Amino acid sequence: MTIATERGVTAPRSLIEEKPKHRPVRKLRWFIIVGFLLALLVGGLVGFNAFRGKMIAQFFANNKPPPVAVAIAEAKTEVVPNLLTAVGDLAAVHQVNVTSDVSGRITDIMFEAGSNVKAGTPLVQLFDAPDQADLASFKAQATVSQLSLERAKQLAARQFGPQATVDAAQAAFDQAQAGIAKTQAIISQKLVRAPFDGELGVRKVEVGQFLTAGTQIVSLTDLSQLYANFTVTEKDSGHLQTGQVVRIQVDAYPGRTFEGKITTIEPQIATDTRSIRVQATIDNPEKILKPGMFATTTVVLPDKPPVITVPETAVDYTLYGDSVFIITAKKEDDGKTSLSAVRTFVRTGNRVNGRAEILSGVNAGDRVVAVGQLKLQSGAAVTISPDPPPAIPAQPPRS
Repeated sequence: MTIATERGVTAPRSLIEEKPKHRPVRKLRWFIIVGFLLALLVGGLVGFNAFRGKMIAQFFANNKPPPVAVAIAEAKTEVVPNLLTAVGDLAAVHQVNVTSDVSGRITDIMFEAGSNVKAGTPLVQLFDAPDQADLASFKAQATVSQLSLERAKQLAARQFGPQATVDAAQAAFDQAQAGIAKTQAIISQKLVRAPFDGELGVRKVEVGQFLTAGTQIVSLTDLSQLYANFTVTEKDSGHLQTGQVVRIQVDAYPGRTFEGKITTIEPQIATDTRSIRVQATIDNPEKILKPGMFATTTVVLPDKPPVITVPETAVDYTLYGDSVFIITAKKEDDGKTSLSAVRTFVRTGNRVNGRAEILSGVNAGDRVVAVGQLKLQSGAAVTISPDPPPAIPAQPPRS
């Protein structure tokens, strides 16, 4: 069967109907080509990333940072002084504000402010003329009463006088003697004396001033010995006993240590603070310590068993725990020995004289980094610096 066209050309119908059958094959070929290109692109990206990671790892493996120079110290076993530190203040063994027992006008001041006086030294004289007159009157009465008593006794002995006259004369004499004693006591009250040896303070009265009983005249302090008063916790109270050595330091004399002994331990524990008050007596021959000074006290307790210690600078104190860097040695493939610093967490105890107690984590003989920890990470390569660690100062710095 043929079909006629306008130009008279005819074409078989079968040929016209078979042309669309070739289109699916061409579309499949394009899908295959696009899929191959995508697979090639993805493979290239994966291969590039793998190659880049390998090269980066190889770069860092062949470019290790240079070893850090550090100063090291050796952990050693030693007996650490067993000390109990507390804070307190100083008080005088003998200290008083000198006052008068009676009121009166000051007629004489017989001391210089700041001078040293002995016990019984006159300090202030109050007006006592009336009392001196009364004393003279009582002495005259005593003289007359004594003469009357003697005559009465003589007459009574000869039976010329009654015993009642003797008794009356004796009573008059005793009354006169009592008046003398009372007046002398009043006169002595108006002469104020130093109650003990010591150093006078600032004068607070003037001549002519009317002094009321109890008004402070001057302070008197005995500086030969002082009390060091301090408190310790209930837990530490069981380690204390009288006679133990106490060392104190004061801000006024940095670097100096004064020594005394515990003389009193309060038998009661304060219920509000759960602390106990302790008092030590400190000799002050130079008289440089003053009452009221703030003092850091250290009680010397019996020695503990030996413990492992390292320099205090070797311990890194952080919120996550205390740690040290221990030096470890490793033999490389070329036969050389390399050193590295490994961070090790430890449990620390007391710190005494620039050294820290290590209760766990370090063994005797281990080498630890004493200076240079800030530049280290755990496992970092190190070299030993020829410079030794800084020496522990004889006296720690005070702020």
